[in-house]
Amino acid sequence: MIWIVPGLLVARVAVGPWVLVAVAVALCVPRIRWWAQDRIWIDWRRAGIAVAVLATLTGLVVLIPDGWLPIPQSPGLMMTPSYVGRPASARPVPIASVPQNPHSARNGASSMHNDASASDTYEWAGPTGLEPEVDTAWFGVEECATLAFDSHDRLIALCGDPAGPTMHVIDPDSMRKLATKDLPDRAESDKPAWEDLCGGAYFYLDPADRAVVATTDRRIMAIRTSDADGEPDLTTDKTWDLTDAVPKDDCLIALLPDWSGRIWFETRDGLVGTIAPDSGEVRTLDLGEEIANSFATDENDGIYVVTTHALHRLSAGPGGAPVVDWRTEYDRGGEKKRGQLSRGSGTTPTIINGGIVAITDNAEPQMNVAFYERSSGREICKAPVFEDDASATDNSLISVGDGVIVENNAGYGSPLSTLLGRATSPGFARVDVAGGDCKVVWTSDEIAPSSVAKVSLATGLAYAWTKKPNWWGVSAWYLTAIDVTTGRTVFSVRAGTGVLMNNHYAALTIAPDGAARIATLAGPVRVRDRVRG
Repeated sequence: MIWIVPGLLVARVAVGPWVLVAVAVALCVPRIRWWAQDRIWIDWRRAGIAVAVLATLTGLVVLIPDGWLPIPQSPGLMMTPSYVGRPASARPVPIASVPQNPHSARNGASSMHNDASASDTYEWAGPTGLEPEVDTAWFGVEECATLAFDSHDRLIALCGDPAGPTMHVIDPDSMRKLATKDLPDRAESDKPAWEDLCGGAYFYLDPADRAVVATTDRRIMAIRTSDADGEPDLTTDKTWDLTDAVPKDDCLIALLPDWSGRIWFETRDGLVGTIAPDSGEVRTLDLGEEIANSFATDENDGIYVVTTHALHRLSAGPGGAPVVDWRTEYDRGGEKKRGQLSRGSGTTPTIINGGIVAITDNAEPQMNVAFYERSSGREICKAPVFEDDASATDNSLISVGDGVIVENNAGYGSPLSTLLGRATSPGFARVDVAGGDCKVVWTSDEIAPSSVAKVSLATGLAYAWTKKPNWWGVSAWYLTAIDVTTGRTVFSVRAGTGVLMNNHYAALTIAPDGAARIATLAGPVRVRDRVRG
């Protein structure tokens, strides 16, 4: 009977957590319990040895969270498919290029939403699903909310754990940390760590490969990501102190440069400010409304900020002081929804073709995708998306020519929302604007709890981090590719299982080498097409 304990372990790995439940229920039956006690007592000695070995291996995993080991996976591999669909044929999206801000790194490599327009698009190709390979690197309980790429195509990552944020330079091949810099610790807050965006979510890379990042102690730092020889290094090059401009009970959320080179920043309590990089002069304006997302800038030095009440266009007035050019309120609904970090719009404004900026609102029973004139703030049109009482998002829209793609995060409150095979509300939708009217072009039932999806214009695919409900209690996470023209799911690749594979609002990223990069709660994941040798 020595096969019983190993057999149960194999069954748990293959089937998942219900194996343990079945064993516990079976042992409640006296006849089975007596049989087990009588016949497999010797197995408990071997089981003890096995447990000791497992504990040792687990200890090594915990003590070596630096990328040497893969992310630990949860059981249940036989209960979820490893691949669905078929490889895609590239269908490039013929839209105008996104304007390049001269004070940011190249588009696609500079920030969480890829560029100054917050387009969330890439001109280079992503995976096509051809015999995909999946690699992971264990960083411990540390999530990298934003990934950028320096001029050497190394990953520049702003990461965080319950204590606070950290910056890394990461090797794109091995996914190991090449350089690390601890940033100031997270301040005391009444918000859970997974909802706190203060100084730990957004940064941008400038043309000199400097990471410009807001810190939790109300400073902005420009950090060089390599030394004079081009080797990975994280050294503070310049610091702007904002402690006199930002109250102690407030915090910095996001920052971006405008086309003139000023650094713009925003705070949680609604302060918007500018910094003259050379002189360090700081000018601020209080909007008086909470901010929970990043912002976008255009080639006319317009700054588009969404608060919990309205969409604003700002610009720099005399001396660089922020001024409001227009303010347009949207339907903020009745309450904060599960799937949002604040009551109000769940999106960073997205700039699209035709002088338009788009956001979602917080309307009931369905949220809307709304389009506005950049010049005046006039609402052009809006379209409801997803089901009644099951629509919310906290992620940026994706620009696709004359429209946008929106994802539904309704029902996602924290990583606990996806435990034991549970999922959130579906899906995705594309909304186009033409002739003053909005049209829902397609919808998809794919489920992305908090994906921050991206589009490759070269392949014509939208890439999302998805999860399906599973009655076996298995939480399997997939890189899913959706055709941006039809909304059809082309392929899904299982990248891993378990709560550690949750990305929790960290942006999905397409690297210049064509691999999809996803930052999970435990470290980075790479999904790429088969490497031909």
